Amino acid sequence: MRFAVSSLAAGSLLSLSLALPAQTPSAQAPATLSNQQKPQPASSSSSDDPTLPPGQQQGTSSSSGPGERASDQTNPVARPRAAQIQPGSSSVTLETNEPLFDMAVALNVCGYDQGLDQSMPVRAKIRAELNKALEESEAARTSRDAVCQYIQQHRQNDSGLNVGQYVSLALYLSPPPELTPNADETQLPPQAASVINILPKLRQFAEDIDLHLIWIRHRPEYEALIARVHDPMAQMVLDTNIYLHQPVSTYDGRRFLVLLEPMLAPEITNARIYGTDYIVQMSPDNSAGDPVRMDEIRHIYLHYTVEPMVYSRGSAMERIQPILRGVQDAPLEFFYKSDAPALLTECLIKGIEAHLYVVPGPRPVKPRTIHERSDMDVYEAEKTAWDKANDLARLKLIDVDEAQGWVLTEYFYNQLTSMSRIGDGLRDEIAPMIYGMDVQRELHHAEQVLFVKTVPPDPLRPSMPQARQLTAMDRAEILLMQGHDGDAADLADKAMADPKGDHAHAQYVLARVELMQGHPDEALEGFTRTLDLSKASAAPDPRTVAWAHIYLGRLYDSESTPERAKAVAEYKAALASRDSRPDTKAAAEAGIARPYKLPQRAQKSSSDDDDDKDFDPTGKKEKDSYQPDPPPSKPPVGTPPN
Repeated sequence: MRFAVSSLAAGSLLSLSLALPAQTPSAQAPATLSNQQKPQPASSSSSDDPTLPPGQQQGTSSSSGPGERASDQTNPVARPRAAQIQPGSSSVTLETNEPLFDMAVALNVCGYDQGLDQSMPVRAKIRAELNKALEESEAARTSRDAVCQYIQQHRQNDSGLNVGQYVSLALYLSPPPELTPNADETQLPPQAASVINILPKLRQFAEDIDLHLIWIRHRPEYEALIARVHDPMAQMVLDTNIYLHQPVSTYDGRRFLVLLEPMLAPEITNARIYGTDYIVQMSPDNSAGDPVRMDEIRHIYLHYTVEPMVYSRGSAMERIQPILRGVQDAPLEFFYKSDAPALLTECLIKGIEAHLYVVPGPRPVKPRTIHERSDMDVYEAEKTAWDKANDLARLKLIDVDEAQGWVLTEYFYNQLTSMSRIGDGLRDEIAPMIYGMDVQRELHHAEQVLFVKTVPPDPLRPSMPQARQLTAMDRAEILLMQGHDGDAADLADKAMADPKGDHAHAQYVLARVELMQGHPDEALEGFTRTLDLSKASAAPDPRTVAWAHIYLGRLYDSESTPERAKAVAEYKAALASRDSRPDTKAAAEAGIARPYKLPQRAQKSSSDDDDDKDFDPTGKKEKDSYQPDPPPSKPPVGTPPN
């Protein structure tokens, strides 16, 4: 096979609406509610058919300590049932979900007591009703025991992971009594598919204990919780969009959904990205203030808003890649140390959050009527002090973020400050922010940062109790990124020789080394071998499979006589893999849309060499040319004038 080239390089603000569930007896359809409107009292409903959904990575869930967060970022072939709503509905939705309620009840009757003291009173009421029903029904106890046995057999050590797998499955279920997935098992996220066999047992338990009647009985309390969260959430979304100059439209195929389920622990936030659907499951607590952590909802909403803007600038990411060298010693997940778009996105979001941060306490209120000038002077003094306190707090927040490894936060904060002064929105300014970045300057800045030892978990990334140790192939990937292809090949060869090594990933690294060294024929064989080894693996890595297909497609496109049909087939195979990172989707879709073209290096002509001969990279000569002539020297004393 012959290749042409021997190397390959890897506005306006619309009115905000939140959809509240309708209260029809047969189904729960989203109802649009303006943020100026007050939610109406809810009546009971017999069942839900709600609408709910990175992005960027394979799916796992996790938690750690108070404020635990579990995440699942899989890319299932099928869309969650909860994400399927009628066009014209709101893209931002706050709802409850009966299949999720059934799953949460099953966990509670099987010993799930986490966060019980912090939960809303409705959880204790429902648990008391369940205990009474179990006492009165032997059939219910028998089916309960079958459910509990299954949960015990599939229990995971981490509580967030344990609950997260059942939350994932619930999002795909039809309303009771069917409780059936809307997709084949092979099309479900791995987390959901791993516990799908609980469904027959869950259906029997729900029937024996008459769980649907319990749901109807407590539906008004669920609706009251939604009404309590609705206005603060609507205001948060509105404030965020006003700052970003981001319009909020009706449903256009993307969803941001918040699900409330008080039967789960309040300290855990389950976050899900399924394709273009962003789902947040939260459990209200019994505190007097906001019942949910609105800052976490806003963080995930910013991912929903910002990620499409960043990942649509894929051509700029290669030049930003060197910044990753500056975070290799930071306490970040390996994902962020190896994925420039993900690191950039998180830093941009941190910068936005710093701008939106407001110190606790009441803000100064401008007097409605001014009797004396001193009244206005007092207000202006208070406002100046309040603004200064916010500025200092925001700068401190940036320092904390950068010490944790988010080294571009200050850069984006300054760029956002300029954006605010100009009056443009993020959609207009994000391209200059990314393309205009001085990468070497920011890399030098990152290398001066003194990192802390640990970081809080990110809502949309798995957070394990202990940081994952880098594998040999992780280190090989870092070496490739740094240009040390020989050292990376040595690690990959050792993994290939190890009977327990990750052979598919090692072969993938070796194929990329061949590519970097200008051997496309050998690279093509290596990527093909990667796919063969992945098929033979018990747990193939979706990202390795996807990018092996993408590289094969690019190789077919780059032959001296391109094989376009084969290339398109490879790009489609990459999309069919279960890697949900936006860069994978963008690369595959770009390959389907048009043949991949190798980056062309401009050839310098002799005239270019002449032009550059006297070029001064420091700019000192140019700067000196703008300086005024020095004043004439004074003649010696006693010298007669001319």
